[in-house]
Amino acid sequence: MVDVLGWRKVFAVLGPSTNTIVQPDMEAMRPAGVTNQYRDIYVENPSALSDADFMAGAGKIAEGFKDALRTAMTMGPDYLVLGVSAIAFIGGAQACDRFVTEVNDFTGLDISVGSISCVEALKAYSPNIKRIAFVSPYYPAANAHVRRFFEDYGYEVVRDVCLRCTSWRDIAQQGEARLRGVLKDLDGDDIDAIVQVGTNLSMVRLAAQAEVWLEKPVIAINAATYWHALRANGIADKIDGLGKLLAEK
Repeated sequence: MVDVLGWRKVFAVLGPSTNTIVQPDMEAMRPAGVTNQYRDIYVENPSALSDADFMAGAGKIAEGFKDALRTAMTMGPDYLVLGVSAIAFIGGAQACDRFVTEVNDFTGLDISVGSISCVEALKAYSPNIKRIAFVSPYYPAANAHVRRFFEDYGYEVVRDVCLRCTSWRDIAQQGEARLRGVLKDLDGDDIDAIVQVGTNLSMVRLAAQAEVWLEKPVIAINAATYWHALRANGIADKIDGLGKLLAEK
């Protein structure tokens, strides 16, 4: 028997309960015959954040992930999509590989995670991409893990910016004017691409625009993750208006 609406695939998308960007982002990318079933990872919204608070909060999200996963499995999804990025970067490439393996062992399903998806997106754009810059809503301690992850895959991280958002909900409140300025600050002749991490940061449409005026790949993590999930499931539909990755790769 096939799900009436998800006759191609039913995706379970797991993200923090405070996240308001992933669900609308991924709905905008969803082709016919695929459904996105968002399941919350419960987390409180902090009133302030620091380096230590951010890392502790990421730890709480990781702790709550298995409960959300257990809930998601009751609907019988075909595939899993991780709608939170920090926990897939922390500890570098080996830690991420262990996480993916643990999820597969627990559920019998494969999962697209933002960290690996961004690497696969960079490869899809060009094997010649070597030097990158990235922006996150994180704090320096978390950015260090993102840097390590990309370096584990052989990329040189030339520059990075952490926005030091004051709460999980504050991430979704960062406007285009600030983010446009950050992209311009990150850009330079010494980098081949820009990556945005942090799934509650609204960057899919701005990244698509920035690819035009920066004339280089600008990869938004939600676009990369959903693209990876579609392609991993043999769904080759091209989605226009949300960047070259979804439209051409």
